[in-house]
Amino acid sequence: MRKLKLPLVVAAALAAAPALAAPAAAPAAQQDLAAGAQRVAAQALADRTAWTVLDSLTTEVGPRPVGTPAMARARDWGVATLKALGFENVHVETFTTPAWTRGAESAEVVGPWPQKLHVLGLGRSPATPPGGITAEIALFRSYQAFLDQPPGSLTGKIAVVTQEMRKTQSGEGYGAINAQRTLGPAEAAKRGAVAYLLRSLSTDDNREPHAGSAMAGVPAAALSPVDADQLERMAARGKPVTVHLELSSAFDPKAEAYNVVGEIRGREAPDEVLVVGGHLDSWDPGTGAIDDASGVAIMTAAARLAAQPARPRRTIRVVMWGSEEQGGSGSAYAAAHKAEAPQIVVAGESDLGAGQIYALTLPKGSAASPAMTAFRSVLPALKVIHDPQAPRFGGSDIEGLMGLGVPFVDFNQDATRYFDLHHSADDTLDKVKPDELAQNVAVWAAFLYTVANSDIDFRKLAPVTLTQEAPKP
Repeated sequence: MRKLKLPLVVAAALAAAPALAAPAAAPAAQQDLAAGAQRVAAQALADRTAWTVLDSLTTEVGPRPVGTPAMARARDWGVATLKALGFENVHVETFTTPAWTRGAESAEVVGPWPQKLHVLGLGRSPATPPGGITAEIALFRSYQAFLDQPPGSLTGKIAVVTQEMRKTQSGEGYGAINAQRTLGPAEAAKRGAVAYLLRSLSTDDNREPHAGSAMAGVPAAALSPVDADQLERMAARGKPVTVHLELSSAFDPKAEAYNVVGEIRGREAPDEVLVVGGHLDSWDPGTGAIDDASGVAIMTAAARLAAQPARPRRTIRVVMWGSEEQGGSGSAYAAAHKAEAPQIVVAGESDLGAGQIYALTLPKGSAASPAMTAFRSVLPALKVIHDPQAPRFGGSDIEGLMGLGVPFVDFNQDATRYFDLHHSADDTLDKVKPDELAQNVAVWAAFLYTVANSDIDFRKLAPVTLTQEAPKP
């Protein structure tokens, strides 16, 4: 892998991102932290490191499903990138995890109105028998209507669920309907169906299906939203609709996978560690720019900026988790670092593309501490609201650390467009807006700077009441 040529960090603060002065009565240390956080955030808005990393990963590696040669190339890319950016203790932590790989796929209506359908097989889906499956569909416009069918009632049918996903800024529409994909194939098997098709978990209206994993069950695939609508119209005409489905795949129960790690060692408390990152793997239809090369780029750039101009007091560690989409990387990391958990100061993950951060939550009781007061001073200029509620979930790859009692944060990104793109062929570099990517880096860099250069202990703080801040218009 060639050594990356990355631009120097811009040293001057941008006039477009005015700093907010720390209160005059604040302790000197807090004022220094606030000034440093504001400087780092301003630098991040002009810095091109995140974009360069994102461009490099999506161009030089492309899609990165776990268990494929591309994932091995991504591993090597991650090592080379972290070293080129000056990270220390760069290494690979290898683990095994089940890996499903897509083969040839096709679907079509064979009667009464023959035409092709656009589908993507779901991860963990078994292959269809040789020659495929041809069967009449049983269509349900809601997942609940499908679940209401008794066992054995769909024997010999292809179950089709066409419930639409709601578009929301927070992305909660995905969580509300996720079982339609993850559990649907197993539920179809209980009811005797021979296969399962669902409307993609997507908020777009084009003909691109969206991939994703599911629990094992009958052969299963996601329909493009347009094709789900087409099947609805056919079924509404009252004639039996017959579909032919062919899916092929390979499954390795113990595929080799990789978490790629790099650090910026602390100057005074190197054993106190901030753990942040994004996931390196992706699904295969696009190039994984939104999900999750953006997260990798954001965290790598933010950590680098947070360590300038001087080495931080504590260690900042970036992890490129290697199997989020099919699972295993977060639990493997937590198991490998269980003994270290008491020294992990905080964990954070970026895994919702590059949409602007609009709100965030901090560990319970920490917002009024000097360090977090300094950090919050940058938020109005970046148009971010501090939500005083404690974070409920920080991401699937830090879930294992959360279970070990590690404090975590949740930075909420604007997901309005995210589910138009994720897991689809439209997940490509051109969909990322550089200014939004930079805003993410600015927020994370300011947070990492204040935590890494303070002695805050999120485990020992008590809740206080705060006045809600409003971002600048």
